[in-house]
Amino acid sequence: MNFPPELKYTKDHEWIRVEGDVAYIGITDYAQSELGEIVYVDITTEGETVAKEEVFGTIEAVKTVSDLFMPISGEVLEVNAALEDKPELVNEDAYGNGWLIKIAIKDAADLNELLSADDYKALIAK
Repeated sequence: MNFPPELKYTKDHEWIRVEGDVAYIGITDYAQSELGEIVYVDITTEGETVAKEEVFGTIEAVKTVSDLFMPISGEVLEVNAALEDKPELVNEDAYGNGWLIKIAIKDAADLNELLSADDYKALIAK
């Protein structure tokens, strides 16, 4: 399993990569492996401000559909258009080309409440 140390993580298995005042959000390598083959990503919140821990979309695997939770509050600037034709990018490259949304960070203090890579590893080891 891969847990890049420069990312922050949530207990709901999302990751966030901050680049200045914007951030990319996706699901962790652990989450995609637990879900199995991703067949559809449904995110209709582009242009909306979504509060921390609110649902910003869903991800569908062969056997289940899971809600996607916002790690921090922010405005959804962009949905990864590549996932429309290739949702399996989430399985293939969870931390790279399989990102889900790009947001404008509303309150950077929210980042302090997220998990480090080591904290996330400890969470899923339970």
